[in-house]
Amino acid sequence: MGFYSQARQFFSGTRKDSACKPPFFLSVRSSTTFILLTVNLAFFTDIFFYGLIVPVIPFSLTVQVGIPEDQVQHWTSILLACYSVAIFVGAPFAGIYADHSSSRRWPLLIGLIALAASTLLLCFGNSIGLLVLGRILQGITAAVVWSAGCALLVDTMQGAAGVAMGYVGISMSVGLLVAPVIGGAVYSAAGYFAVYYIAFGVVLVDILLRLLMVEKKVARQWIDEDESSDSSRTGANQPDVEAAIPPTTPDRANPQNGSEPIETHVSTSEPVSICQSQPQQNEPREKQAEAEDAANQNATTPIEPAGMKRQAMVLLKSPRLLGALFGLLVQASIMLGFDATLALFVQSTFDWNSTAAGILFLALFLPGFLSPLIGWTSDRYGAKWPALFGFCLSVPLLVCLRFVTENTIQHKILLGFLLALLGTSLAFANVPLMAEITYVIEAKMAEQPGVFGKNGAYGLGYGLFNVAWALGGVIGPLWTGYVVNSAGWGTMTWSIAIWAAIGAVVIFIWIGEKGKKSSETDPSQNEGVVNQ
Repeated sequence: MGFYSQARQFFSGTRKDSACKPPFFLSVRSSTTFILLTVNLAFFTDIFFYGLIVPVIPFSLTVQVGIPEDQVQHWTSILLACYSVAIFVGAPFAGIYADHSSSRRWPLLIGLIALAASTLLLCFGNSIGLLVLGRILQGITAAVVWSAGCALLVDTMQGAAGVAMGYVGISMSVGLLVAPVIGGAVYSAAGYFAVYYIAFGVVLVDILLRLLMVEKKVARQWIDEDESSDSSRTGANQPDVEAAIPPTTPDRANPQNGSEPIETHVSTSEPVSICQSQPQQNEPREKQAEAEDAANQNATTPIEPAGMKRQAMVLLKSPRLLGALFGLLVQASIMLGFDATLALFVQSTFDWNSTAAGILFLALFLPGFLSPLIGWTSDRYGAKWPALFGFCLSVPLLVCLRFVTENTIQHKILLGFLLALLGTSLAFANVPLMAEITYVIEAKMAEQPGVFGKNGAYGLGYGLFNVAWALGGVIGPLWTGYVVNSAGWGTMTWSIAIWAAIGAVVIFIWIGEKGKKSSETDPSQNEGVVNQ
């Protein structure tokens, strides 16, 4: 096989012919553990790169770009919002492409191009225009990675969507946890460019794993053949028992000698099964033939998959999906709103530098390590009650943040304690709602088998998740940033507490429970059941 064929097989995963050898270490590269590691590293890289410069932007805009200090909050919010706008625009297209491409690995590899470009622009850009362009490309990368990556995780961990989203929550927490700390510390110790040297190293590891990963459906091109060849070799060594037995049918064979066919007579003393092939005497044979042909056609003809627009409408007409998307929008706006305000708040209130501001984010994102347990709870009991618990808990915590006003040790401890509890409540709000997207798609596929085609609509579903997350990323920083500037920290905290309460009401009304999710089965399955 030539270089071009090898490269094509490597990037697309499509096997050219039967002579193609399987990739090296196929069993390891296509294992669930390796796919989880690769996809979650892609998530971590995106979040890490996003959070790396969150505590750095307020301190570097004045030095690197020359922005006046009175405009730092303004441009910080705009840069964070540009990232979210790019996700909002690009996520639906990325999700549709992930569902209709031959491999989910393709979108992940394409995202590397935008990732490399955004890293270079944000590192060496010395104007606000280049920084804005870099954040837009970073948002496009996130749209591709999150849409295709979440769909790939659901494909890999079928039946455990909550646990899969729990691992996603860990990746988000680790990225949001270490990135501000590393960014702030490295910027204080070594300057602006040293921060991006770390980013380049993480990106290189991410590229390596994405190139090595092999999807399970791609690996089956070789694994299924090996299994079939093994079974054929095993069968060749065994006597052909079925060939030695003449085929008989109970209604056409003579039960005495098994050779001469006899006419089958139905006894009037026994009930006649509806599955018998004999015509009923009170119905014309033509009508029976038409009914049998219609039944056979319905049993064998698959439902034609809907078009892309139709698939999107099927999902968007689901109140459960809309409720989950709105809850994710609220949760994202709260979490990302703190990215735009928390560092500046502790700087002005406690006189903390970038390192201390980065460490404070530990309290907010450390509870995210509970995400797999929260996801398991969602798989077992449904998404409604864990998500509702998270939103209800966040309301009083957000209100209480307004009491942090003085530069004292008591207020510093109070801020850390409230942020730790708030991080826990946001984890309960996030992971179940991400899993609810999969639950909704599974319920729709049960109601209308084949409506989303062979690949399903997980890419589109998580593309819509990215849209909701991005819209929250636009609303949150702009809301919190401008409210803090105009009315202060206390007004900002109770205003977003009202926002969280609205999210709790929507979750209570629209999100389905475990029983409702499992009961959404295909009604057509009952049509073929014959009442005896």
